Amino acid sequence: MWTETWLFTKRSLITTIRNPFSFIPNLIISVFFLLVYTSGLSSVASLPQFDGSAYLNFILPVSIVSGAVGGAGGTGQALVRDIERGYFARLLLTPATRTAIVLGPMIAGMLQLLVQTLLIFGVAFLLGLSIPVGLPGFLFTVLLAIGFGLGFAGYSVGVALKTRNAQAAQAGTLLFFPLIFLSTTFVPKELIEAEWLKVAATFNPTTYIFEGMRAVLTQPTIDWSALSAGLAVAGAMSVIMVVFAVTNARGALKQK
Repeated sequence: MWTETWLFTKRSLITTIRNPFSFIPNLIISVFFLLVYTSGLSSVASLPQFDGSAYLNFILPVSIVSGAVGGAGGTGQALVRDIERGYFARLLLTPATRTAIVLGPMIAGMLQLLVQTLLIFGVAFLLGLSIPVGLPGFLFTVLLAIGFGLGFAGYSVGVALKTRNAQAAQAGTLLFFPLIFLSTTFVPKELIEAEWLKVAATFNPTTYIFEGMRAVLTQPTIDWSALSAGLAVAGAMSVIMVVFAVTNARGALKQK
């Protein structure tokens, strides 16, 4: 299965490299968010709830996660194109395992997100980013990003297999964007005034990804409680969405 997965991953990566405009706009938007939010809202970092951390460190996870949603969502779009061209139907007739067929594009999406995250970090460093805990903060942030990205790629692939429609797959991806803003996106939870928004942020899995990243980006020592919660949410999302995608791949086989 691992050989098959690698072959499907390689094919997806080659397809992405041959069509760079499938991911460059998403990268530009993520960097745009970082520049605009840092420039327009950096003064709020003077509030005591930020504990003296720079607003760039606080807002960086938002840029990374929004990039994950846009980048990993392209995985489902690519799969829909394979379905429309009949390529996916031919794959289902081969001896390749259903897991490899869906896991390959998902891993490719995760690797694309890894490169994108590194580029966003590069821009942040040019803007003056300094990580208080050093290299571990950088590595844990990247780990959370690719974990969330793998989970979202699984969701995107699962929706594409379920609907077999490009518009429906795109709409399913867009449903995740409100989750980014129903969270501790711009300020800590203590500064959110609306109670309904605090409740939404509490039950929003994106909140724990944000807080996990900020646990290693904004403080002089790692907040292991927040980091552990973020890693648990990212891991759970990855497992659940991989199962979701594989289940829909098997359903597609039965339809054949």
